[in-house]
Amino acid sequence: MSDILIVDDERDIRELVADILEDEGYSTRKAGTAKDCMSEVEAEPPGLLILDIWLKDSDMDGIDILKIVKRDYPDVPVVIISGHGNIEIAVAAIKQGAYDFIEKPFNIDQLMVVIRRAMETSRLRRENSTLRRKDAGVTEMIGASAAFRGLIGQLDKVTKSNGRVMLTGAPGTGKEVAARYIHAKSNRASAPFVSINCAGVEPERMEEILFGRESAERGVEPGLLEQANGGVVYFDEVADMPLGTQSKILRVLVDQQFARVGGSDQVRVDLRVISSTCRRLEDEIDAGRFRQELFHRLNVVPIPVPALDDRREDIPLLASHFIAGFNDSQGLPLRELSDDAVALMQTMDWPGNVRQLKNLVERVLILGDGSGPIEAAELPGESAGPADDGRVVLSGALATMSLRDAREAFEREYLLTQINRFGGNISRTASFVGMERSALHRKLKSLGVVTTSKAGARVAHVDADADAEEPASS
Repeated sequence: MSDILIVDDERDIRELVADILEDEGYSTRKAGTAKDCMSEVEAEPPGLLILDIWLKDSDMDGIDILKIVKRDYPDVPVVIISGHGNIEIAVAAIKQGAYDFIEKPFNIDQLMVVIRRAMETSRLRRENSTLRRKDAGVTEMIGASAAFRGLIGQLDKVTKSNGRVMLTGAPGTGKEVAARYIHAKSNRASAPFVSINCAGVEPERMEEILFGRESAERGVEPGLLEQANGGVVYFDEVADMPLGTQSKILRVLVDQQFARVGGSDQVRVDLRVISSTCRRLEDEIDAGRFRQELFHRLNVVPIPVPALDDRREDIPLLASHFIAGFNDSQGLPLRELSDDAVALMQTMDWPGNVRQLKNLVERVLILGDGSGPIEAAELPGESAGPADDGRVVLSGALATMSLRDAREAFEREYLLTQINRFGGNISRTASFVGMERSALHRKLKSLGVVTTSKAGARVAHVDADADAEEPASS
């Protein structure tokens, strides 16, 4: 996209403009009819299109070509030239997206000023687009747990297809990171990734933002779907999309085209759609808030994203990744994690999932005093541990129990926490708590603790029918 395509039905004009531009160091192509013009554009979009309004022996005029080019190749600037110029034609051209309008016979200096500005605008747009895509692709998937490996295995299976993917999971689990992973590994990686937060857009503005708009005052304003053409559009929290918009998105998925708000021309797009939700969409359908047809269109490949509680083994890796990231982006201290801090983080509750962990790491780095390892005392909830005199804070519930019941309740919760911390691995749990593995198995059986598979990992829980369940595995 570095050359200039000159379209004029007068050979002398084409040759004159080409000679001038080539003297200035530009490479050029020439076309004398609408058909030749479209063939050149489709073969390789130019860096700039110089387009005559009136084209003899053609089935389209310059305005028709302008509409198609701005629809299918919105980054290509178009300079309109005409020997029959008037205000109405100029206004019509600008409304349809032309960069500028020059009347014949044109002044060479004026033409060169417009061309240089248009080429610079085109270059900046491409650079900005490339930088945005590069920045978006930096997002990494971090982890080593069984649940994480299961997620990566599912994501890798869908990267090379164009199938629609529905990512489900609680807020903060990293659904957008998973969507960007699919995009980065796909054959659309060099094309745009456009994220649309359905919960963050006012319902009355949703269609204008998605489809763009056309108006006499402001001309053509492309929407996000048009900007994502050739790439991936990600609907974050799709359950919050207004019902009226849902029916129109359904039509886009079927036809891969739409009309801008206020316009009548159909805009063709080539999109891969990835969606996410933290709700159960079947319940939303039953409540009349989500269209069943759209659900079936979007839910071609459902992939659950595990909660942080289901991948506690990954917490040290994630925390270290965030520490390095904050050091690089904000200059915060590059600190390690002490063993006690890791143990506490792996046993904490994480209702906000990975997002909560990232926020916690940032807070500790900002408020911390030194550059040494992060200690457990710097983390919230550490007061539940031993005090300076060796005592442990006793909860009100334990204080009302008999010694035997309190000991059993403590052992059950303690062992549940440790097993889940080590991803259901009994050998590692036994080593940490200081028990023989066989003795730990017996203790777990007596406490009614079992493990079952969840999101590709072993998760410990209490079951009233523990004798009939599978025992905790090694």
